[in-house]
Amino acid sequence: MSGEPDQGPDGLDDVIRSTLDERGLDYDRKGPGRYFVTLPGTKKLQTNCWLVAGRHALVVEAFVCRKPDEAHEAVYRFLLRRNAKLYGVHYTIDTTGDIYLVGRVAPHAVTPDELDRVLGQVVEAADGDFNTLLEIGFAGAIQREWDWRVSRGESLANLQAFRHLVSES
Repeated sequence: MSGEPDQGPDGLDDVIRSTLDERGLDYDRKGPGRYFVTLPGTKKLQTNCWLVAGRHALVVEAFVCRKPDEAHEAVYRFLLRRNAKLYGVHYTIDTTGDIYLVGRVAPHAVTPDELDRVLGQVVEAADGDFNTLLEIGFAGAIQREWDWRVSRGESLANLQAFRHLVSES
């Protein structure tokens, strides 16, 4: 149709670049249609996200956290339940068990507003679920870190969100 933007890889590249620029997001362009975006957060200070424009889809992939140390079943149950509430992306794990958000958007559906919604969902999920994932999958590591910092007189400031998990001796 005339008047509609070209949504092939080059057209997607234009939409992605202009949207990231307009939203003031930090990114590195790694070639045509390939962007490494740094999304800001509060609990998870930043989420690194790949946007890769292909012929059949815009692929979105964001690292959330490494493989849990413990309570794997509880972590995966949380992720599966959370998937039911996510828009445009879903949780998955890689072959080592690290946790990611991934999604695919049809090229004709990629608009600045849609890209903003999907990236917003990535931030909301990765940042909003981060402490919960740490609480479930890394409680033992949090306790060990707390104990180590106390024994050395180190600051506990960035562990305060997990104080309720710690048994102080």
